[in-house]
Amino acid sequence: MSDAASLATIMEVNAASGFNGFAGFEVLHAADGRAEIGVKARPELLQYAGLLHAGALGALIDVSCGFAAATLAGRIVVVQYSVRCYRPASGERFIARAHVVKAGRRQLFVEAEIFALNEGGEVLVAGGDAVLMPH
Repeated sequence: MSDAASLATIMEVNAASGFNGFAGFEVLHAADGRAEIGVKARPELLQYAGLLHAGALGALIDVSCGFAAATLAGRIVVVQYSVRCYRPASGERFIARAHVVKAGRRQLFVEAEIFALNEGGEVLVAGGDAVLMPH
């Protein structure tokens, strides 16, 4: 595997990504096979009922899992990912927390959970996983 990406490198990659910039994704943490990505609920990311769109949830899983894997393997690409919606994604902000479950020579297996943040605290709204490979 290539050299692990540092927090500074991951923040640079995030800033250079047009999609991540459009979505407003912020790297809150990235080290040692873990990553946290935050995003504010904005009208462009909501569906018709005012909830965070499932596509935005999927993007949070993709990005958080990718950055968690990058802390161990450097440049990576996603092979596949899945999204599980547990409850309506209603919140002012959302945080995706991802961690590498297994890092092999050719593939990394990563899991993520997404929490809605409101005045009442955090609520788990979605989860997912990804398989990634060094690039």
